Amino acid sequence: MLRPVIAENHPMALVAPPWRSILSGFCSSLIGIGLARFAYTPLLPAIVDAGWFSASAAAYLGAANLAGYLAGALCGRPLARWLSGVFMIRTMMGLATIAFFACGFPLGFVWFFAWRFAAGLAGGALMVLAAPAILPHVPASRRGLASGVIFMGVGAGVAASGTLVPLLLRQGIQQTWFGLAALSLLLAIVGWSGWPAETSPTEQARSHRHAPTPARLRALYVEYALNAAGWVPHMIFLVDFVARGLGEGVQVGAQYWVLFGIGATFGPIVAGHLADRAGFGPALRLAFFIEAFAVAIPALGLAQNWLIVSSVVVGAFVTGTVPLVLGRIHELLPHHPNEQKAAWSVATVFFALFQAAAAYGLSFVFSQSAGNYRLLFFIGTAAMVLALAIDLLTAVTARKTPSPKG
Repeated sequence: MLRPVIAENHPMALVAPPWRSILSGFCSSLIGIGLARFAYTPLLPAIVDAGWFSASAAAYLGAANLAGYLAGALCGRPLARWLSGVFMIRTMMGLATIAFFACGFPLGFVWFFAWRFAAGLAGGALMVLAAPAILPHVPASRRGLASGVIFMGVGAGVAASGTLVPLLLRQGIQQTWFGLAALSLLLAIVGWSGWPAETSPTEQARSHRHAPTPARLRALYVEYALNAAGWVPHMIFLVDFVARGLGEGVQVGAQYWVLFGIGATFGPIVAGHLADRAGFGPALRLAFFIEAFAVAIPALGLAQNWLIVSSVVVGAFVTGTVPLVLGRIHELLPHHPNEQKAAWSVATVFFALFQAAAAYGLSFVFSQSAGNYRLLFFIGTAAMVLALAIDLLTAVTARKTPSPKG
């Protein structure tokens, strides 16, 4: 059982019990990523069928969320230094909740675009701020587990949206958005307290150490970014591919999204266990290899069982890769805690930039190719293969000089 600990750099400061902080982190990732981003995917076919937007416009609206995510990743840390991290985290949970409610009103493309962007902004800021605010206050021996539980919120949100959205859609699209807003509000209330005490700016400055930026760290940014691009076909088009591309309908498409969410829920724990046994470098390499095949499955037209495997595996690595990259950053910068946080922010920005670009690019390809879903999955596969190639090349090159394990 996790016991209360004294916050780092606060010799006598009392903080909330770690389990309470972890619960708040779980709620923030569930709201900001699990719901604010992923609930749109099972809603997309219904929005198109109801005539709210055309298929191409709806895809661009999905991409607006990713553009907002990039903005949140960029401004999250600077705003937190100015306004305080806990204030920013709470504000972003509130913004995501308001965005759900606003999306219940089909007041035109610009209105919807703005609120989907706002939801993404909240998600990007929460990704950058939440886990780094909690993990320094957790006993070192439990930080891997704590990180996994925090990011399980992403998968839980995916599974919840895939389960709840079809049920809520029976009442109508507007009622579905309102239902998601109510769930987000409840989670925000649960996660409102429990955030640990913050390190003062003076203490941050005293603990700052300048660290080198090794080539392997730069390569890691690119690999993480390529992974982000490779996930886009599943994250935006999976349900639509099953529902309209395969003609199975929204209900069946949502079932695959639930499978995606189940994988995303348990992915961080499985990935963390693998990294503990093999090291973060080899674990990432194996992840890239498995992902490349899993992303390709829908494009290969394999049997239904293989599509189930694809949904679960890609979902698992969408969340599972996050603790792997965090752990790899800690391996590459083992004695520079502030540089670790900065590197995580940079990695998140690379991730968001490539994912937003891929979302807009694949939306364009989709509209110009007369709805060729399989082409999208082939492009995603190419991104995964390139990430693996860069990692292998960098690892071979790095063997000539001393480097971290993996």
